[in-house]
Amino acid sequence: MATEHLTVVRALDTALNFTPTTDEEKGVVCYSPTMISSSGMWQGVSPLNFSLPLFIVQISVIVVVTRILVILLKPFRQPRVIAEIIAGVILGPSVMGRTKQWAEGVFPRRSLLTLETVAHLGLLYFLFLVGVQMDIAIIRQCGKRAIVIAGAGMALPFLIGTGTSFIFQNHISINVHQFPCLLFMGVSLSVTAFPVLARILAEIKLANSDLGRMAMSSGVVNDMCAWVLLALTLTVCETHQSVLASLWVLLSGIAFVLFNFFLVRPLMWRVSHRIPDGESITDYQVCLILTGVMLAGAITDTIGLHSVFGAFVYGLAIPNSGPLAVALVEKLEDFVTGLFLPLFFAISGLRTNTTTVKSPTAVALLVLVFVLASIGKIVGTTVMAAFYNMPFREGLSLGFLMNSRGLVDIIVLNIGRDKEVLDDQSFAVLVLVSVAMTALVIPVVTSVHRQSRRLVGYKRRNLEMSKPDAEIRLLACVHGPRNVPSMISLIDLANPTKRSPIFVYALHLIELTSRASSMLVVHNTTTPNSTRHGRNMSISASPHFFSAFENYEQHAGGVSIQPLTTVSPYSTMHEDVCLLAEDKHAAIIVLPFHKQQTVDGGLETINSAIRQLNEKILSSAPCSVAVLVDRGLSFSASRPGTGHNAALLFFGGPDDREAVAFASRMVENPSVSLKIIRFLRPEDQQSGSSPNATNSPGMTTVVSTESYPGRNLDDNCLKEFRARNQGNSFVGYTEKVVNNAEEVVSAIRYMESMHQIYIVGRGYKNTSGSPLTNGLQEWSEYAELGPIGDVLVMSDFTKTVSVLVVQQYVTERTSAGGAATAASETQRLSSRQKQRQSSNANRSMSAKTETHVDVPAAFGISR
Repeated sequence: MATEHLTVVRALDTALNFTPTTDEEKGVVCYSPTMISSSGMWQGVSPLNFSLPLFIVQISVIVVVTRILVILLKPFRQPRVIAEIIAGVILGPSVMGRTKQWAEGVFPRRSLLTLETVAHLGLLYFLFLVGVQMDIAIIRQCGKRAIVIAGAGMALPFLIGTGTSFIFQNHISINVHQFPCLLFMGVSLSVTAFPVLARILAEIKLANSDLGRMAMSSGVVNDMCAWVLLALTLTVCETHQSVLASLWVLLSGIAFVLFNFFLVRPLMWRVSHRIPDGESITDYQVCLILTGVMLAGAITDTIGLHSVFGAFVYGLAIPNSGPLAVALVEKLEDFVTGLFLPLFFAISGLRTNTTTVKSPTAVALLVLVFVLASIGKIVGTTVMAAFYNMPFREGLSLGFLMNSRGLVDIIVLNIGRDKEVLDDQSFAVLVLVSVAMTALVIPVVTSVHRQSRRLVGYKRRNLEMSKPDAEIRLLACVHGPRNVPSMISLIDLANPTKRSPIFVYALHLIELTSRASSMLVVHNTTTPNSTRHGRNMSISASPHFFSAFENYEQHAGGVSIQPLTTVSPYSTMHEDVCLLAEDKHAAIIVLPFHKQQTVDGGLETINSAIRQLNEKILSSAPCSVAVLVDRGLSFSASRPGTGHNAALLFFGGPDDREAVAFASRMVENPSVSLKIIRFLRPEDQQSGSSPNATNSPGMTTVVSTESYPGRNLDDNCLKEFRARNQGNSFVGYTEKVVNNAEEVVSAIRYMESMHQIYIVGRGYKNTSGSPLTNGLQEWSEYAELGPIGDVLVMSDFTKTVSVLVVQQYVTERTSAGGAATAASETQRLSSRQKQRQSSNANRSMSAKTETHVDVPAAFGISR
């Protein structure tokens, strides 16, 4: 057993200048295979004495402790990197490492080499993923303002950091090279961690604000400049004693970059373009590309640069859009970011030994240097923001946001320690101060930045309140590619024309996770200003989503589309949607149903969290909301030369009146025929003729007393609709007298195959509506669709009928059904009826001559 456990450290031989000369000396055992895996605890040995069981235990402990800290810090909205570094500090010599049994049993010194090797391998692949997902062209698209602000936010702290470090050199760093130390200090103090910044903005709901867009754009520029500075610093560090060697390293690095961009990148473009649509790359291709990551790291390490630089440049050579990048991210990201990256940050914490901090003067000076550099970044950013007319509070918040620390500065500090330009004391203090500064960002920004609320809110919060021929602002939410065709078809059916334009905000909803790809989406969809010039950046982030909307806008008339993206946890995503709707003055939000149609015509759940999201938006939206259940709407809308039969089921109440307002736009579409079916109880109906009624083919007139609160509003709404469509043979109106909910369901089932889309009001339980739906609410499976919408999407109903459920925004939803405001509503409707009747003649003559888009052409599909 003694020979099996014999291990010789070659470093000791080198230190003693020992050179083996005899065969016995050359035959010294340096490696023992039996020390890799144990023979079991029943043999009387501890598994922790062997490398493989020890390594497994270390990874498990690091991941578990990190996850626990992530959960504990979640209420404080702290980024994940904070938990990962703190986990390493707790497990290291600063806290638990003080116990001899823990230090020698779980994290002995002999195991750190293996742990750090695996951690750096994970870092290698993480930097490769960062390069794959980074778009170099974004610097050109960020605009001059973002570049200037990012430059000011880097230059001033770099100068302050290097200057103060030079002054305090003799106190804060001992036995290190002076010039490389200054460079490392300057880079680590001036960088901004873009992934951490993006997650902070998403957490505090500022990603879609002007401040968030400016912070994201400046952060991207800062992040790219940080990697360039790191490469130059490494070059100087490796060759600070030889000018000729430094020149060779620099030329070799330039040659490596040129090789990747002029030879590797065209090859990767060719591979990406040869992948058929709907197919992924082969395992053979993935294996070759991942092997190239290690080769790139080995090459840059050989020429004198750090291996992470080679992996990052190699990642930049791969196109960031297309199936190749998507496949690489999907195969690597979860494993690398979930397992290897926490390992690297934990190593940084394990290296942070607070017991080495013995000089209060050095600690105070290091903290002073860091604080001065941070103040310089805040001042430089705030001054440049004020130069571009940003408010002081926003400029100050931007300065603190640009102080977000994370991956880049931790890598810089680790490399600086490895290269012996930072001692253990300086490394420990800088890591702890960096963590403290990042932890302060969210509390300070949330207290400094107070979003100014509008003094006067927008008035047109629903369609019924909109003026005739007014532009309608519609917020269309999509979760995946299958939502896009149905949304475009619904918008086209709503008849966007030059006289009645529709401004669509196409919002891509992405769940916020710890994945870097979700952060990249925010980075690719934000611009320094919210103008249409930033559209290319949005399309580059989600080409399959936004290119379809752009194609539709080019072919259609009267519609303008602005693509947007929000990244947020599903638990708080409704806040982003509602804030965006209020910011854009949207009149209606259109949400996709949480189920999608299968091949056999049934409905399957996409994500249960989407249903909860829809319910939260319905309860807190600042405008009207519609939920679209797509069961062939996009297919039926894409068939040329065919009409679209729509039915509106009217029971009464504000939601049904909002449905009528939406249908009023659809009837102007020459390919749409609409039939309104009004359901009444026998006691609600009274025969007779109204002196103000107008009859037309397919319509009947029934006059009734106000048998329930809000009945007059319903009557006036339908009367106005009939007056506007007098003589229109594509519009029909009928009334069905039913006694109970059972007869309502029977009547709906009788007409189920006659129409392609049904429009219904949600019939919210606290609003006025027909008592005929009260019995259906108790049996509803989908409360967000209301009782009638629930009946229409039941599994035993027709599988080819799409449903649009509409809920109107009202200030107060009372059980009295708005009876208190009935008089004012009646007066408003009657006054607006005259306006609409006066414009009816012009609209009826021009509506049928408008050119409507061919939906397949909008998607770029040839028949």
